[in-house]
Amino acid sequence: PLAPPVKNFTLNFTITNLQFTADLQKPNSRRFKSTEKVMYHYVSLTNSSLLGHSSLSISQVLPSWGHFAYFHNRDDTGVDAVCSCRDEPSDPKFNRTTIYHELSKMTNGITKLGHYSLNSQSLYVNG
Repeated sequence: PLAPPVKNFTLNFTITNLQFTADLQKPNSRRFKSTEKVMYHYVSLTNSSLLGHSSLSISQVLPSWGHFAYFHNRDDTGVDAVCSCRDEPSDPKFNRTTIYHELSKMTNGITKLGHYSLNSQSLYVNG
């Protein structure tokens, strides 16, 4: 049997306690790599929690390695994370509104992602 199709989507959010520096735009820099590793961990944990404790049943919602981008957003750091999920035939169809609301719950009202503080108005799910 064929594998279910993969759906890509982007999470955008702003971290208020990670000062933006130019090395966050250089994928080979030590700071980019260490931040990417932490982001992958937190976004993956959030997604694992989403799948285990929510109404979502979309399989394998994970950020893709090498698909984080950081940008200057005033004094804060904006994050774009490309994620993907497998659309299993038995699962509900991908719904960005549902994912937004579940992520909001998992990040304490879009305020915390691990040790990072988030701008509560910054979460956007594009897909």
